[in-house]
Parts: sequence; structure tokens; C-alpha cells
Amino acid sequence: MEEFRRSYSRLCKESGSEPQEAVLQQLHQLPRGRLDLATQSLTVDTCRALGKLLQNQTLLTELVLSDCMLSEEGTTLLLQGLCANTVIRFLDLKGNNLRAAGAEALGKLLRQNQSIQSLTLEWNNLGTWEDAFATFCGGLAANSTLQQLDLRNNQISHKGAEELALALKGNAILQQLEQAMEHNQDRHTAFQETQTRTHLLSKEVQYLQEEKSKQFLDLMETIDKQREEMARSSQASAARVGQLQEALKERHSIINALKAKLQMTEAALALSEQKSQDLGELLATAEQERLSLSQREEKERRLEQQEASERESKLLRDLSAANEKNLLLRNQVDELERKLKSQQEELFLTRQELTNISAELKIRVVQAEERLDMEKRRARQNMEDSEKLRFKEVEHMTRHLEESERAMQERLQRLEALRLSLEEELSRVKAAALSERGQAEEELIKARNQARLEEQQHLAHLEEKLRLLAQARDEAQGTCIQQKQTVAEAQARASQLSLQVEGQRRRIEELQQELSNKDQEKVAEVTRVRVELQEQMGRLRAELTAQETLREKVAALERQLKVIASDHREALLDKESENASLREKLRLKEAEIARIRDEEAQRASFLQNAVLAYVQGSPLRSLSPPK
Repeated sequence: MEEFRRSYSRLCKESGSEPQEAVLQQLHQLPRGRLDLATQSLTVDTCRALGKLLQNQTLLTELVLSDCMLSEEGTTLLLQGLCANTVIRFLDLKGNNLRAAGAEALGKLLRQNQSIQSLTLEWNNLGTWEDAFATFCGGLAANSTLQQLDLRNNQISHKGAEELALALKGNAILQQLEQAMEHNQDRHTAFQETQTRTHLLSKEVQYLQEEKSKQFLDLMETIDKQREEMARSSQASAARVGQLQEALKERHSIINALKAKLQMTEAALALSEQKSQDLGELLATAEQERLSLSQREEKERRLEQQEASERESKLLRDLSAANEKNLLLRNQVDELERKLKSQQEELFLTRQELTNISAELKIRVVQAEERLDMEKRRARQNMEDSEKLRFKEVEHMTRHLEESERAMQERLQRLEALRLSLEEELSRVKAAALSERGQAEEELIKARNQARLEEQQHLAHLEEKLRLLAQARDEAQGTCIQQKQTVAEAQARASQLSLQVEGQRRRIEELQQELSNKDQEKVAEVTRVRVELQEQMGRLRAELTAQETLREKVAALERQLKVIASDHREALLDKESENASLREKLRLKEAEIARIRDEEAQRASFLQNAVLAYVQGSPLRSLSPPK
């Protein structure tokens, strides 16, 4: 069977068409010896491929092609392939609306094929074209293997019955003849009743469609109001609640999906109504096809009911999924608030640490100034004592003092550079805090880890800076000790350096003035930083207030969504009750149709007996062999 499936796919591709998925599925699930393609709409390419495959295949003994909506060309191609087949015993072509070409192809099949024993041709139009039906009867007369033939509901006329009787005269193995006649007043009455019920059902479907459109308009008004309110809230906080906007966009997409599903439901209802009208027109113009069309209409309505129930269940599932998403979003908002609070606490701790560090730096600066004053006083006293030293060592001491002065200036420059780097680091910390706050508003989860890493790096960097400051302080202390030693040595030698000492005093006073100016600038910078921190705290409080208002708006939107969900649930319950009533009406209609079928079967048996009696009583009876 797998080889049969591959051959079918290959032939379809060779003819430039794609194989039908329904046919491939049936071939995949093919039972041994039987190919059932009932109710599958077969295309001409599929019929051509199957006809070629059936010419030489030896595995299939039964072929079911009932209700396949075969075209004239497709029927001809299939039956041409069966002409050369020698193993198929059972062939079912029920409900395919076979016409002239189909009757001629069947006559050719019966004339050439010598393996088919059972042929079902119920619910076709073979008897409408008398010449084609005569060809079919000629093939039937030439066939000697057919044992069972079903020609019910084929519009066979009186002339066609004569042709069939003549064909049966030549066929000696035919065991059963099942033929029913139509066109009677009872069926016409049943048709009128069915048409009336169909009209009533179409009115009910129209009423349901109007009710659904009203509910849809109410839902659209509510959705428009929600859109306006969401737009206002998003304009007020577009930069701070990005994740909430994504959640609202997801809800909007869900609502669009619901609208699309409602439109699909309306389209399905419109399609069913159109089908009902088409069926009514067909029933009015072709009474001979009434029962087949009514059966198809019933199948389509069952399918539509199943699809409607599936759509309703899917809508309920989508609604429950939307509620779950709302709960998940609410939990995410709470988690974001907790993370925002933790970020604020960490920011507050960082600011406290910065305040402590700035206070420690101030204390160290004050201590350094005190030590510098003490050293200045000691230097002055040492300088007064050193004026009594000899003049011989003036040049040596001058060079030594110039070198020490350059060293002091370099150390002061390094200290100034360290102070500037600390100020830059403080500004970078502020910028990092601002960037961290912005990132926390956009992606709080990622910003938390990044902020922790940056804080650790920053703390490590600050510790490194403090370590460097401590090393610089130690170096300054070592330098002071060296200067003390130098001054002790200079006390014995710098008795004649009064002029140079005065110059050094003036330079020291200038350095003191520069240090005092720098201290004032540092105080001003610290004051400015405090003011900026206070402004940032005020902005953070305003942002917290705005977030609380947004949280209240989100809660109001969630309440509105709950109200809409409850209304939609009630509407679904009403629709379920209406569907139940429609199912009950359809069940009653099916029971009525079953009763009509039973009556028609009885009438068909009566007509069959009458035809047999007519055949037995006609002059042809002497020509026909006994059963």
C-alpha cells in the first residue's frame, strides 16, 4: 500500500499538480483490499492518477467513491482505468450526479471489465439522457459477471425502463434489481414541509445573527473606550511603563483575534444562510435531487454546529487564557514594585555611603590642614634658628630646598589630581545612578543584576581609591618625616639663608591661599551635589506618585475587563441555550426526515413490485428468462 501511495504522489507531480492531502491520508490508513474515498472531493488530476494506478494494481478488491462530487472528465478517466482492471469486485459510485458522459463510460466499463460483481449507482442522473442510458444498457447486456446492480433514484424514464428490461434479458447472472421511482404527490408534500422548515430555520439564524451583531457592537464600544483610556495613560507614562504597554498590546491583539473569530463566525453564518438559499432554489428547480441535497444540507449543518461549538469552546479557552495573563501581569507589576523599592533602598544606601565617604574625606582634609599648620609653625621656628648657620652651605641648601619644593608641588598636584578623579568618580556615580534608574524603569530585572555588579565594581574602585589615598597619605607622612630630618640638619647649617627663607615663606603663603581657594571650591561642589541629590529625591517622589496613579488606572482597567468577561460569559451561555434549542429542532427534523425516508422506502418497494408486475405482465415477459 505504501508503494501505491508513492505511485499516486509521483503521478500527480508528473502531471504538474499537488497530491490531495485527504487522499494521501486515506491511502496511509488503507485497510487490506479496500480503498474508501467516500465524501472526498476528487479533482480531475487525482482521478487521472487513480485511473492510471488502477489499470495494473492487483491488491484492491473494493473501491468506494460515493459522494465524491466527480466531474464528467474525472469519471471518464477513472472508469477508463477500471476497464483494464481484473481484481476489483465491488464498485460504489453513489451520489456523484453522473450524467451522459458517465453513463457512456459505465457502458464501456461493463462491456470490457469482467471482474466487477457489485455496482452501486444510487442517486445519480443516468436515466435523464436516454441515448447515454441506452449505451449503458448495451454494456450491461454484454456483461456476464455482474451479480448486483443498484439503480435507485436515477430518473429512469419509461423508455429507459424498456432498455433496461432488454438488457436484463441478455444478462443471466443478475440476482437483484433495486430501482425506485420518484415524482409522486407525497414526496412533493414532504418537500414543501421541508422548505417551510428551512425558511423558519433561516429566519431563526438571521435573528441570531442580528443579536450577535448587537453584542459585537457593544463589545466594540467598550473596547474603543478602553483604547482611549489606555492611550491617555500611555501618553502620560510611555517612558516608564514599557512592560505594561506591551501587556496592553497583547490584550489588544487578543481582542483583535476575538474580533476576527467573530467575523469568521458571521461569515460562516452568512455562508450557511447562502447555502440554505441555494438549497431552496435547487429544491424548487430540481425535485429529483431533493433527497441528496437535503442529506448534504444536514451534513453541512452538523459540521457548522460542530464548528460553532468548537469556536465557542475556543473563545472560552482564549478568555480564560486572557484572565490568566491578566493575573500574571498583575503579579509582574507587584514584583516590579518590590524590585523598584529594593532599588530605591539600594540607591539610598549608596547615597549614604557617598555621604560617609565625603565626610571622611573632609575629616582627612582637615587633619591634613592641621598637620600642615603644625609643620608650618615648626618650619618657621626652624627657619629662625637656621638663620644663624654659616653662609657656606647656602647653595647646597638652596638646591636641596628647590628639589624638596618641586617634590611638594608634584605631591600637591597628585593630590589635586586624586581629588579631581574623586569628583569625576562622584559625577560618574551620579550618572550611573540616573542610568540605573532609567534602566530599572525599562528592564527592572536585568537592571538589578547590572546595578549590583556596577555597585560592586564601584565599591571596589572606591576602595582602591581610598587605598591609594592612604598610600599617598603615608608617602606624605614619610615626606614630612624626611623634611623634619632635613630641617634638623638645616638648623645647624641655614644661619645665613634668611633671604631665601623669606622667598620660601612667600611661596608657602601662596600655596596656603591656593589650598584655601580649593577648599572653598570643594565646599561649594559638595553643596551643589547635595542640592542635586535633593532635586533627584524630589523627582523620584514625583515619579512614585505617578506610578501609583498608573497602578490605580491599571486596577480600574482590570475591573472593566472583568465586567466585560462576565458579560461575554453570559452572552456565551445565552448562545449555548440557543444552540441547544436549534439542536433539538434539528433532531426533530432528522426524525421527520427518517420517517419520510421510511415511507419513501415503502413506496419504493411498492413501486418495485409494481414494476416487476408490469415487466411480468408485459410482452417482454415471454422473452426474459426465468429467475
